[in-house]
Amino acid sequence: MTHYDTVTVATHGSVALLSLARADNLNAFNEALRRDLLQAATAVNNDERIRAVVLTGSGRAFSAGADLAEVQREDFDVEGQLNNEYKPVLMAITNAPKPWISAVNGAAAGIGSAFAMVCDLTVMAENAFLYQAFTAISLIPDGGATWHLARTLGRKRAYELILSGEKLAASRCLELGLCNRVVPAESLLTDTLEWAREIAGKAPLSLRYAKEALNAAMETDLAGMITEEARLQKICVASADAREGVAAFLDKRPPRWQGK
Repeated sequence: MTHYDTVTVATHGSVALLSLARADNLNAFNEALRRDLLQAATAVNNDERIRAVVLTGSGRAFSAGADLAEVQREDFDVEGQLNNEYKPVLMAITNAPKPWISAVNGAAAGIGSAFAMVCDLTVMAENAFLYQAFTAISLIPDGGATWHLARTLGRKRAYELILSGEKLAASRCLELGLCNRVVPAESLLTDTLEWAREIAGKAPLSLRYAKEALNAAMETDLAGMITEEARLQKICVASADAREGVAAFLDKRPPRWQGK
């Protein structure tokens, strides 16, 4: 398995656990972390043995956001960095052919919150929170955070959250639909990995194309979405896994998925 300086990768059966590993810096994103996470994400996305991915942070936080040591450099190019370094890894998660689950421990602040929200599912520890701290330093949310907040909360509530800089506790995130589950901090990884293994046991093509359909549904009108669903359903119906699913149902046995 490839070694990374700022990310660790562990496998739990068909589940990959990616941990941001700059704990001494609260997993703040620097150039090395952006590079390593993109490489690790690409590797697990391309590994057919992996059927679900969990993303978490080591130590006390999921991620404190951008490393301010980089921001203060005279040659800092924020537009280039967001487009050329952050965007590729965020889109690798979005377009992955398998589900990604964020396991949020402690703070997910700034662009760290964007990484928590870009995952398909989110589990938060009871003491975790999402934090948009941008207005305090005269900035705006980035990394797609405004996209996720507006579509989850609605424009008015999202704008209020951005303006207030409120630290959204896990329980509030659950109420607002920003996470799926809240669990005790001490069992965050255990509970998330258990859920991930359960998900990984589902039909891989169904997981992949349901995700693709939902991504399209965020941007497509109803008529266009019916057509897109028909296209994806045609792929599923013609698959060996669909035939296996029917056979297993009739034989009253667990299906043996191949992802084909």
